[in-house]
Amino acid sequence: MIDIQIKSFEELTKQELYYLLQLRSEVFVVEQDCVYQDIDEKDQKAIHILGFKNNTLIAYSRIFKPGDYFTQASIGRVVVSKKERSFKYGYDIMKASIKAIKNHYNQTHIKISAQCYLKQFYNNLGFKAIGSPYLEDNIPHIAMIRE
Repeated sequence: MIDIQIKSFEELTKQELYYLLQLRSEVFVVEQDCVYQDIDEKDQKAIHILGFKNNTLIAYSRIFKPGDYFTQASIGRVVVSKKERSFKYGYDIMKASIKAIKNHYNQTHIKISAQCYLKQFYNNLGFKAIGSPYLEDNIPHIAMIRE
């Protein structure tokens, strides 16, 4: 089990912001060999879902209210440290994100832009693919909705 903390941008400590940017860069830029602008000026609008294990940030996502990213509420930048993936912490961070959207925005209709290879993972959480796959930062993605 991981310790989940939910914070607005303003509530993040400098150290937490550093760790979440470090984790995102470690996975999305280095591991996936994808050069893209991760710091996108959306973090200030997001609520941040942080998953700690032994005081180390090992899982993360950010959530948005309807209209801040998509028309619907949304979840993005879902990430788990490579060495921690076998423990299924991705489910923990996603369940916490879904619950946070309900608690903070009173929404259950959620849209995500999922990497195609994770389609089954998101299906297991109640998301259904809509439309055709597309490239985002040269990585195949698919839009998914959870009612």
